Amino acid sequence: MPSDTALLAELTPTLERLVDRHLETSKEWFPHELVPWERGDAATAGRDWDEDAHPLPAAVRSSLFVNLLTEDNLPYYFSTIDGVFGAGDAWGTWARRWTAEEGRHSIVIRDYLTVAGLVDPVALERARMHQVSHGVVPEPATPLDALVYVALQELATRIAHRATGKLLDDRAGYQVMARVAADENLHHLLYRDLVSAALEIDPSGTVEAIERQVTDFEMPGTGIVDFEAHAMAIAKAGIYDLEVHHDQILVPVVLRHWAVEDLEGLTPAAEEARARLVRRVERVGKAGRRLAQRWVESGARTDAERVPVPA
Repeated sequence: MPSDTALLAELTPTLERLVDRHLETSKEWFPHELVPWERGDAATAGRDWDEDAHPLPAAVRSSLFVNLLTEDNLPYYFSTIDGVFGAGDAWGTWARRWTAEEGRHSIVIRDYLTVAGLVDPVALERARMHQVSHGVVPEPATPLDALVYVALQELATRIAHRATGKLLDDRAGYQVMARVAADENLHHLLYRDLVSAALEIDPSGTVEAIERQVTDFEMPGTGIVDFEAHAMAIAKAGIYDLEVHHDQILVPVVLRHWAVEDLEGLTPAAEEARARLVRRVERVGKAGRRLAQRWVESGARTDAERVPVPA
């Protein structure tokens, strides 16, 4: 098993290639061009925000709230990534590019929400101050754990943004969320393929990291005001729940793309981790289907309200 330093050094040529691919694939875009500025008025900037004047399902409002505050916490994500991977060579280059791209997300979502009046701007700013003042983010212990986590998290974020946009019934809002989701997808692809490369270098250590991160995975919203209530509303609406997590992340990425069940030559500890991982994926799938059906039966969600999320 290589040391963390040796692993990162061996992964550096792959990262350089993936960063080049990213730069060739990504498209320049400008937040101000997506915001419907003409819809703003004095009320959107004041303290007299009226929820009834801006009808929106509560779960969608919760999702917009959580999605934006997650993006606002960017300084602490950068700090974590910079600390785990280092500021030199391609790792530092990528961390800075990633940060520049991620910075646009909070800009465009906040400007859109402000002019559209979909979220109380005073409550939103107070929540932003709380979130960024505390800076709570996941902090994976090793580079392998960090790579696995961000690969899963970037895809989860892409799914949540895009699913939220589909429920807005507003072309401008849909375009904003789709544009942000497209960025997140490119970030996911880079991290996903880095994990694939790590599996070739250190399959046992990487499988153990995958098992740890799948077992402990949480969306990066811890620390947000009333996060548990928002997360429950988001899940009940089918925007992001265990079923989505299983069907759109664990199965296509962990089982299919990383093909953890097909790996050979693992250490005994990694074999045990793989067995736990496969069982965990199965349990998440069963629990997700059970909860989704329960919410339909209780009237909290209808089958028609289930958000279609493309693979």
